[in-house]
This record gives sequence, structure tokens and C-alpha cells, in this order.
Amino acid sequence: MTTLTSSTSRRAARIRLDLAPPVAAAWLAGWGVLALVATLTGAGYPFGANDPHSGGADLLRLVPVAVGAPLLAGLLLVGAVTALALSAPVRGPFRALLLGYGWALTFVLAVVVPDARVLVVLGYAPMLVLGAPFGWPPVDYAEIFTWPLFARCAALVGGMLLAGALLAGQRRATGACLACGRDGHARGWTTPGSAARWGRWATWVAAAIPLTYAVTRMAWAAGIPLGISREFLDEMQETGLVWAGAGLAAFATVGAVLTVGLVRPWGERFPRWLVGLAGRRVPIALAVVPAGLVALSVTAASLGLLSTPQFWEHGLSLTTAPMLLWPLWGVALGAAALAYHLRRRGACRRCGRD
Repeated sequence: MTTLTSSTSRRAARIRLDLAPPVAAAWLAGWGVLALVATLTGAGYPFGANDPHSGGADLLRLVPVAVGAPLLAGLLLVGAVTALALSAPVRGPFRALLLGYGWALTFVLAVVVPDARVLVVLGYAPMLVLGAPFGWPPVDYAEIFTWPLFARCAALVGGMLLAGALLAGQRRATGACLACGRDGHARGWTTPGSAARWGRWATWVAAAIPLTYAVTRMAWAAGIPLGISREFLDEMQETGLVWAGAGLAAFATVGAVLTVGLVRPWGERFPRWLVGLAGRRVPIALAVVPAGLVALSVTAASLGLLSTPQFWEHGLSLTTAPMLLWPLWGVALGAAALAYHLRRRGACRRCGRD
């Protein structure tokens, strides 16, 4: 029975990773065709000047629509071919070329294309979902969940799928285990003990930075004009915008607490007060996937915001200064999630290495 179960688990792990290249290729090809249609028809391209809600806080504002649509179509379609090509054992300069292009496209899709709205929607999601039946917050959902936002989220998903295909291709070419990536050669920084050490630093940095953002927004909700004028605070209170900021601050605070869980015992086993889950092991993916998603979204948001001239017009203040730390937040949170994975993954069910 043990042999059968182990064999089944190994086959399942292999199937999942073997599917990464074709799934990524299908996703990229589908969106590439849509971009090609937008090129031919002149309609449907959701970025740059065609996105009225961007506020200029995105890097794609620098690409003219006439150039962006065909460029995106070409990048995506070539990316689909790249993902499929890596499903075969490619070696030599051609493999290096495929990997170089693939990782560059992954960065574009996962970091350049998304903007701050993806992070904002993640922050507002609990409020929007729970408040929708009660008509609160009083917003027009059609103005929030737009085609440009959907396209940005789709690009983020495409970037993650392509990353999975690239990792599978790299592991296949080097003879590493498809499930865990280990090849029998120990690397000091990936050992559980080493990951626990550097992961602890990354975790505390990733937990501290969002709190610097939350402090100002919580102060506004309490009627304290921290970093802004009293007149601007009164205006935000009249429009209700101050509560939107408080919602984001609450999201940042909860996120900081959950980040600390990456190095605490309750981040590995559910605490006793969670009825039905108390004492059970926390699935690694339950911590790593959300942390990785937020890390990518924060990094993407920071690139868009910090490249916007309006961000620098009025100089730095307590309102904007915390955002200068967002690139570090994204990197630290990604590193913390990786350390958590390395520390907890244990022996591989497929290759048996640990």
C-alpha cells in the first residue's frame, strides 16, 4: 500500500509539472490571438491611452497604442512557442536563448503590465465581497472591475504560468527532479537551517514595511492629519475616502501579521482557536501562494507609482515616503515566502531527496 501511494504521488507531481508548458502555451497563445485581433481591428487593446482609469501610474502609458497592440501580440505568441519548446530537452545556445526570452517575458507580464490597481483590488476584496449585499462601500463595481484590470490580472497569471514552464524546462534539461528541483548537489542557502536564518530577516522586513503605510491611513481615520493638511483630511472625510484608506491600512496590517506567521509556530500548525483545523499542519501552498502573489503585486505597483511624475511633484511626505520602500517590501516578501517553502518542504515524494 505504501509503495502504491508513493508511486501515485510521484506520478501526480510529474503530471502537474509536465502540464506547465502546454498550459502556459495555451494561455499565452489565447491572449496573443486577442492582441492580434485588437491589432487588426483597432479595438480591444486595454492599455496605455485606451485605459482611462490608469491615472498614468503604469509603465504601459509610455507605449503608444498603435505600437502596443502588435508588440504585445508578438511577445505573447513567441512566448507560447517558447513554453512549448521547453517541454523538450533543449540544450546549448538555443536553450539559453529560450530561457533568456522566457524569463524576460515573465518579468514583463508579472511586474510591468500589472499596476497599483491589482494591489488595491486585493486590498479591497474582502470589503467589496462582504459589503456587496449591503450596498457598502457605495461604489460602482463596473468602474472597478474593468476590462483593463482583468487584462492586467490575466497578464499576472500568464507570467506565473510561464515561470512554471521555465522551471520545468530548466529542471528537465539539468536532470533535476521535476517536483522539487533538487539534483543531489547540496546548496547551503537552500537547506532548512540556512533558510530559517535568512528567511527570518526577510520576514521581519516584509512585515514592518506595510505597517509604515498603515500608520498614516489609520491616523487619518482617527482625524489626525498626519502628512496632509487639515483641509485635505476634511475633504476626504466628507467624501468617505478616508475609510477607503482605513480599509487598505487594515489589509496592510493583517498582511503584516500573516507575514510574521511565516516564522512562527502558528504559521505551520493552525492555532487552537480555529475550530475544525486546530493542530493541523498548514499547507505550504496556503502561505506561499498568497505571499508570492502579494509580493509580485507590490513590486508591480511600486514600479508604476515611482515612475509617475505626479508622485514626485509635491516632494516627499509622510504620505508618500512609505511607498519608496515598496520595492524592498516586494523582494523581502518573496524571499520570506521562498524561505518558508525551503524550510518546510521536507523530503520530496518523488525523488526522495531532502
